[in-house]
Amino acid sequence: MQQLDFLPELDRKKTQKAVEATLSKYRLYKYLTFDEREATITASYDLREGGRTNLTSDQTSSIATHNIDGQAERKHFCERLERVVSRLPRMERHLINERYLGSDSEYITDYAVYNNHFSPPISEFTYYKIKWKAFYKIALALDIQVVKTTDEQTE
Repeated sequence: MQQLDFLPELDRKKTQKAVEATLSKYRLYKYLTFDEREATITASYDLREGGRTNLTSDQTSSIATHNIDGQAERKHFCERLERVVSRLPRMERHLINERYLGSDSEYITDYAVYNNHFSPPISEFTYYKIKWKAFYKIALALDIQVVKTTDEQTE
């Protein structure tokens, strides 16, 4: 792919792994429930060596912080990724939605997407070209790109 001067040249394999890991994290966050922690009412004792630690333990507030911050972080991550994908061109957005963001619980393959989810079906070469363009834009938007080093560019 021809690069514009101001756009970085990315390490394709590492960037693709980073984007796929992010999309996989999205599916986990979106479709798995968040387990809230609950306070225990049973007393427990810890053996302390030495003197005072000057630390106070507030189990209820740490649990509340975890429950609120954990859910907010998941929601923010999902909304941010959905915003990035919604700004992609139609073909790229369709590909990412069908392959990675779909609500189907089953695992869908690239082959199934380019043969069954495009009308008319597109070629494998075209599919991977569109997929890389989408990954490139997603990586730049989420700042998860892996830029080629000068050693890799000379090879």
